[in-house]
Amino acid sequence: ALVVAKMEPSKSKEQETARSAVFVESKPDSGLLGDKVKGFDFSLRRPDGGVDFDALLGSYLTTGFQATSFGKAVDEINKMIKWRLVDEPIPEDEIPEYKDPVYRQNMRCTIFLGYTSNLISSGLRETIRYLVQNKMVDCIVSTAGGIEEDFIKCLAPTYLGDFALKGSELRMKGINRIGNLLVPNDNYGLFEDWLMPILEQMYQEQLQGQVWSPSKIINRLGKEINNPESVYYWAWKNDIPVFCPALTDGSLGDMIYMFSFKRSEFIVDLVQDIRAINSMAVAAKRSGVIVLGGGLVKHHVNNANLMRNGADHAVFVNTAQEFDGSDAGARPDESVSWGKIKMHATPVKIYAEATLVFPLLVAQTFAKHFEPKPDKKYD
Repeated sequence: ALVVAKMEPSKSKEQETARSAVFVESKPDSGLLGDKVKGFDFSLRRPDGGVDFDALLGSYLTTGFQATSFGKAVDEINKMIKWRLVDEPIPEDEIPEYKDPVYRQNMRCTIFLGYTSNLISSGLRETIRYLVQNKMVDCIVSTAGGIEEDFIKCLAPTYLGDFALKGSELRMKGINRIGNLLVPNDNYGLFEDWLMPILEQMYQEQLQGQVWSPSKIINRLGKEINNPESVYYWAWKNDIPVFCPALTDGSLGDMIYMFSFKRSEFIVDLVQDIRAINSMAVAAKRSGVIVLGGGLVKHHVNNANLMRNGADHAVFVNTAQEFDGSDAGARPDESVSWGKIKMHATPVKIYAEATLVFPLLVAQTFAKHFEPKPDKKYD
């Protein structure tokens, strides 16, 4: 009995210590609490009994995790789409042309779209083509594969396969694997047959004074393919520049390599393009960045915007993590430190695979809110 009596005070103190640790007082007015977490209620149906997918995607904003990042990305892209120069105050030193109300109403955010080659190999190509066909973006940056695979698909199809198919067996059958996509090697033979005569034409034009840059080559190929299924056909038709600083890092490079044995004097000038994309960023009254994937395309788009002290809006979609210090994995705040995104911006990164996410983003942004551009080149 004496032992029990001596331990009671200790128990009481232990209990109070535990309670104070577990039940730390909340301070709701701290400014840290956002909207209440709430997901989609599938019991709420459209009048025809179907699922309201617009409401479903709208609910992502308050669902949490990457769904909330998706919702924030929708808001960020819609800001790019809806911005007009007329929304901004007119500076005292503004040039007369920029003071014109009609000009200001039609001056929009310059939207840079970057994506890696695998996305053109995938069915996301059709989503990207929709944006370019309807003049919804102003500048494109991709890799060599992101250029050539578009043209190759106009010549022969890419097929679905499986991630687990054995490489040695595919090699023996002349089939190349891109994830769970399959490209017969013969497709590249067709590409060579189509491309080589065009390179010869371009070389002859070089002899007459034409200086080719990667963007000029892509523009020419977009014209030559003459196929409305092509992203770059529409880029040529709508005068949307396509930059590819690594043009030789793919089948295009293989073909140029082969062509160089015949025409060793053929030149591709990179300087024109770095001047063009940087100047485009500097001239932008407002700048928005959408990058699918990472690596070269992410850095090239962001670095161009460094020349204007950062983009006003940015959305990144990729699966890379930042622990290895890679540019692909870097969160948007790292770009802020370099001056590639403005300090006042509200950039978003979605940690997700782009083919799963980007069509849904387009459905909630460009497909819903984009207004056709006027014929006059205000933008």
